[in-house]
Amino acid sequence: MLAYKHLRRKTRENPNMTANDFRRMALALPEATENAHMDHPDFRVHSKIFATLGYPAKGWGMIKLTPEQQHYFSKDYPEVFVPAKGAWGRRGATTVHLKSVSKGTMRQAISCAWRNTAPKHLVKKLVEQG
Repeated sequence: MLAYKHLRRKTRENPNMTANDFRRMALALPEATENAHMDHPDFRVHSKIFATLGYPAKGWGMIKLTPEQQHYFSKDYPEVFVPAKGAWGRRGATTVHLKSVSKGTMRQAISCAWRNTAPKHLVKKLVEQG
């Protein structure tokens, strides 16, 4: 798992994320695929969802963080990362306001979500490759 302490603090990078940027970042991760769930595009690794687009509304996405990761991302970027409602959010499901997040921060967050969801052997293989 990628520890949060390794993530960089907010940069001056211009937050111009789009749904297509989010999609490209998700699909660039090893063995990631795009599907649909509850009328929203979703991104999976080994059939498990790690991110979705269009939830809770257009211009938003969702990533599956750990509760600890969610706490720090939400604390550091409160205008960007918001826990999803209910038990799902308490378990780490985190909504992302795309227009407010920088590409670098989104790349870090979606990578955390992928690592949280991918099989351990796949994460290990990625770490060994560099």
